[in-house]
Amino acid sequence: MQANTYSLEEIRNDFPVLNRRVRDDKKLVYLDNAATTQKPNQVIDAITDYYQNHNSNIHRAVHALAEESTEAFEVTRDKIAKFLNIQNREEIVFVKGTTEAINLVAYSWGRDNVQKGDIVVTTEYEHHSNIVPWQLLTQETGAELKYIDIDDDGELILEQLDEYLSTGKVKLVAISHVSNVLGTITDIHNVIKKCKNVGAKVLVDGAQAVPHMKVDIASLGCDFYAFSAHKMLGPTGVGVLWARKELLENMRPFQGGGDMIREVHKHETTWNDLPYKFEAGTPNVADVICFAAAIDYLTKIGMDNVRSHETELTKYALEKMSKVKGLTIYGPKDPQKASGVISFNFNDVHPHDVATIIDKNGVAIRSGHHCAQVLMEKLNVAATNRASFYIYTTKEEVDTLIDSLEQVAEVFKL
Repeated sequence: MQANTYSLEEIRNDFPVLNRRVRDDKKLVYLDNAATTQKPNQVIDAITDYYQNHNSNIHRAVHALAEESTEAFEVTRDKIAKFLNIQNREEIVFVKGTTEAINLVAYSWGRDNVQKGDIVVTTEYEHHSNIVPWQLLTQETGAELKYIDIDDDGELILEQLDEYLSTGKVKLVAISHVSNVLGTITDIHNVIKKCKNVGAKVLVDGAQAVPHMKVDIASLGCDFYAFSAHKMLGPTGVGVLWARKELLENMRPFQGGGDMIREVHKHETTWNDLPYKFEAGTPNVADVICFAAAIDYLTKIGMDNVRSHETELTKYALEKMSKVKGLTIYGPKDPQKASGVISFNFNDVHPHDVATIIDKNGVAIRSGHHCAQVLMEKLNVAATNRASFYIYTTKEEVDTLIDSLEQVAEVFKL
């Protein structure tokens, strides 16, 4: 598997779960990758190796296991920096996931910088983790929360952002790089440029972007960027917050405890250097270390190849799905404007019923509101079905999805 090739067979051989049989011995067709991705042997083996040979706490002891674990832990930070073109490793903070990263910013930066009369801007297609923290912040401070609407193609109406920015009151724009429901790829460079022109800070939720395309944080120009390991072949319980050093230096700690301190006295404490100021307590050592194996895996494939594969699959799936009776597809119809995510519904058929029927064929999709109820209200639906692809998804699996959807249309006589 070289960076300039894409061998689906070779890739799929690395994922033991893809050999599973489910539901009356049906071959598993896993199309719920926007929720979480499966793990290759390389990542699974890295976890086993850690616990078998290196298990120790980090940053505290001088014995051999502690030194090995600490070095491996910090190697992951360096690999993330290289993977995303981050110039300063001190700006990479390990957290539990994208949700914690956004909450950290809302608490540690927001409560000292957002006040009554200010505006925080987000969008209609955000995940709850990029809405609720800002609701809490604006309710607490008296600031105002504004939304950028989407058009009929699932794309942002950026003229509304211009209107908000023109007030001179916008302190922060919190926005997804890629929608987890519609797959819409935000014109993020344009958004950031608009914000920088008026001095507004930008937080980017990259949970659905970093796993699927090449992301260059140095060239983006944003202030905060968050993503999760488990959506890119890595383990659950690990995420990353990147933030500009000058911002992190002036932010209050999110949690107090071990390792985030320099000195503790009865009535005062001084903080550790970055990034450890924001990494209190024993971290998720094993999973941070094995996250490096996931980064190595994606690096070897090449993110341009990942993006190309998903674009081809999305185009193929959209063409096939457009011919299924009674099916409504939400979001961009141009695969160049979306990631490998397709949300859809059948007329008058509950999404859970659709998911249950096709699950009998071994096809795993997501049904529900996808932690995006603001978007569901915009679409005037309670829920949708969502099929999401990744590096190991095949056209044959898409065909199985289509066949299953046609069965749904027959069952409900659409």
